[in-house]
Amino acid sequence: MANDHGTFKYKRNQRLIAMTQVLMQAPNQLINFARFTQEFGCAKASVSEDIEMIKEVMLARQTGVVETFTGKSGGVIFRPALSEKAVQDLQTLIQDKMLEGKRILPGNYIYVNDLLQDPYILKSIAQLIAFKYYSKKIDAVVTIEAKGIGLAAMVASFLNVPYVVARRESSKIEGSTISINYISGSHQVVQKMELSKQSLQAHSKVLMVDDFLRNGGTMAGLLSLMEEFNSKAVGICVFAENKAQGRVALPNYQALFETSLAYNNEVGHYQLETQLGNFFQSAKADG
Repeated sequence: MANDHGTFKYKRNQRLIAMTQVLMQAPNQLINFARFTQEFGCAKASVSEDIEMIKEVMLARQTGVVETFTGKSGGVIFRPALSEKAVQDLQTLIQDKMLEGKRILPGNYIYVNDLLQDPYILKSIAQLIAFKYYSKKIDAVVTIEAKGIGLAAMVASFLNVPYVVARRESSKIEGSTISINYISGSHQVVQKMELSKQSLQAHSKVLMVDDFLRNGGTMAGLLSLMEEFNSKAVGICVFAENKAQGRVALPNYQALFETSLAYNNEVGHYQLETQLGNFFQSAKADG
């Protein structure tokens, strides 16, 4: 029977592989059953049976949730996840890498750029964050330039929503902007951030994402900017945090890892300690 791929006729095992590939390439997107019936030249009942089989395998392997919707416009949505074993391996990998190299910078800043430049770590962290926030019906993922952009873009791809970047200085190609002044927690100086009026719809539900949280001043500024757009931050999620004294209070924030500096008397300098953050603690509570 002919289909979108010429005269090739899929056997059922081949169809299952191809359907799984389609779902994995389109996370959090509704795929109509009609696409599968047309592409694979089979009845809707056969597609439904195949989807149920894929659903069972994904559930057994803890690699994602497959949700089906009935009706004329019915279809299937795949939301990828990491298995419990994969999460544990990722936690160990990152905590081990935190011990490598020179991570304590002048001013007691913590260097984590290399971790989020690792494709496996970046994708895995983004997948974890996205899975946690699927139910929040996010309209956009928001970050501020520049180090959190990669993570925000990857989270947005798993959520199937746009990502929006607030700038410290706008360019002419962005058109008119809305700007706010905020006090940087790290430097205790007044800084500016702005966002193009066209980049975010009013009354959006946003997830704020960044690489590192120290004093919280920047995130507090981003919250204020969201208010200017009449939008609501339904969550704040960062890769790592350093709980400094005088931290700005932030609502609904989660960090995957928590870092701290401990003085080692034997070697005569500070050393970095890393532990799991409240992101994983709340995940256990949810489970």
